[in-house]
Amino acid sequence: MAKYKIAWLPGDGVGNDVMEAAKIVLDRMKLDAEYIHGDIGWECWRKEAEPFPARTVELLKNTDCALFGAITSLPKEEAEKELIPALQGKGHTYRSPIVRMRQEFNLRTNLRPCKAYAGNPLNYKEGIDIVVFRENTEGLYAGVEYFPVPDEVRATLKKHNKNMGRFDSTPADQMAITCRINTVTGSRNIVKDAFELAKREGRKSVTVVEKPNVLRETSGLFVRTARQVAKEYPGITLYEANIDAMCMWLLKNPLDYSVIVTSNMFGDIISDLCAQLVGGLGFAASGNIGDKYAVFEPTHGSAPKYAGQYKVNPMAMLLTVKLMFDWLGEKEKASSLEGAIASVIKEGKVRTYDMGGKNSTLEMAQAVAGKV
Repeated sequence: MAKYKIAWLPGDGVGNDVMEAAKIVLDRMKLDAEYIHGDIGWECWRKEAEPFPARTVELLKNTDCALFGAITSLPKEEAEKELIPALQGKGHTYRSPIVRMRQEFNLRTNLRPCKAYAGNPLNYKEGIDIVVFRENTEGLYAGVEYFPVPDEVRATLKKHNKNMGRFDSTPADQMAITCRINTVTGSRNIVKDAFELAKREGRKSVTVVEKPNVLRETSGLFVRTARQVAKEYPGITLYEANIDAMCMWLLKNPLDYSVIVTSNMFGDIISDLCAQLVGGLGFAASGNIGDKYAVFEPTHGSAPKYAGQYKVNPMAMLLTVKLMFDWLGEKEKASSLEGAIASVIKEGKVRTYDMGGKNSTLEMAQAVAGKV
């Protein structure tokens, strides 16, 4: 019996391409694992009106972790038109399977390392090494939304907040409301995770990024909680920054930052900015981590126009595999894989199109496997 059971979720588009690249490296490294395929994504939605089928939910419940490729996602109305004719007009509503996965399995921590590897022609500056911690289950992605807005919701909000009076003349079908929900528990968990990594890796600071001067209650709660957590780590400095200013400062002084922690949507945005500093989404790995389960995925999308062409950079997926090794406790394999990735990037002999080269997704993976 294999030591690990890993859910294998290619998803859509180039998700299949980069997962094939990952398998080349995993086979080379001889991880003692059984990989079990799971259905997820756009084809499941089109044919079943469910992008995250119950059988795949059960698969995750019976595995140690999951490796995930990419999925296609469209707005509600466009998604409904993509259903097979027999399912259209039945009231089915598309919901992101990765968001649902994060919430159902309480994968509360989204970990996104952004590191500039020497020799990468796409680096903004050498020496950048930032880890972004994004709260993964709350905030604006909590899924509490209304359209059209029910009368009782509207009345309750107006009763408790005079600002709602500005919208008295707006018809219910011309208004949408999304609730931003931050809790002390959720905020404390993600901030503590950020400080724990800083302590473990000898990093000297954690920067909390929010917008408490405008979002006084939700961002205010997050920042106040961060200040309380910081008291438990006297050797690590807590800095505070507003999200808009932070985007500017990261471009101006990226070497000033080490660990960033923030709420769901701000983390989604700022982690892409950090990814571009070190070469773009082709180098952007992530882990969705809970107390008992984790799902690892590159943060790029499914890029349907490139699907099956083996053109895209697989480094994000290979760095994601490295994160999976870390989480499984396979530290030696994690270190070996990162060393191989760094070596291939530094040599520059094998490069995909985004790096100015002509090599394929699989050739890049083979080069990394050859360095292990």
